[in-house]
Amino acid sequence: MKKLIQGIVDFRRSTLPGYREKFARLALGQHPDALLIACSDSRVVPNLFASADPGDLFVVRNVGNLVAPATADGHSRRDASDAAAIEFAVEHLQVADIIVCGHSECGAMQALLNGRHAVQPFHLRYWLRHGDDALARLERAEAPDASLPPHNQLSQLNVLTQLRHLATYPLVRERLDAGRLRLHAWWFELKTAGVYTYDEAAGRFLLIEDELAERLLRSLE
Repeated sequence: MKKLIQGIVDFRRSTLPGYREKFARLALGQHPDALLIACSDSRVVPNLFASADPGDLFVVRNVGNLVAPATADGHSRRDASDAAAIEFAVEHLQVADIIVCGHSECGAMQALLNGRHAVQPFHLRYWLRHGDDALARLERAEAPDASLPPHNQLSQLNVLTQLRHLATYPLVRERLDAGRLRLHAWWFELKTAGVYTYDEAAGRFLLIEDELAERLLRSLE
């Protein structure tokens, strides 16, 4: 807490003067570019590695960057918080892109790999069920990169699985079919701070560096 409080003071002294006009504009409303669904892990800081300013990203963070799939009627009643955020971002904020970002050394993935039924806290064990589909894909040897440790293979598969869960929402499906929404799979490597994106043609996650970044930018035009 001491570090956080001192950080607030430092922000007011050093950073805020350069952001006063931006925050004044943001007070009138938000128009983020994308919805980012990321893990709650304290080591993963999307605004830092994406150099994002306030107002750029509408962020949902939870244990394991999981998405509760919609039921047959298009709703998610038991895990409504994240579902509400998805609906708000898509329907009201009209985001054009949704990113699911997983990461290496994820504790949630290790818990899934070790058997989530062994997890003692009830709510954590219950929440992790949204990763069961990814675990089943790992057992079928569907991981994009078999050279990674199993928990990191699972982490990458989990990102791809949560994109499937997103597509179960009618609002998301409708906009995907109309070409008004794009889904992206990102993966953050903690050791190197590298950000990877899933490439359909390559069938694996590729490091986003200059050449790939230029190709990605062209595809968004």
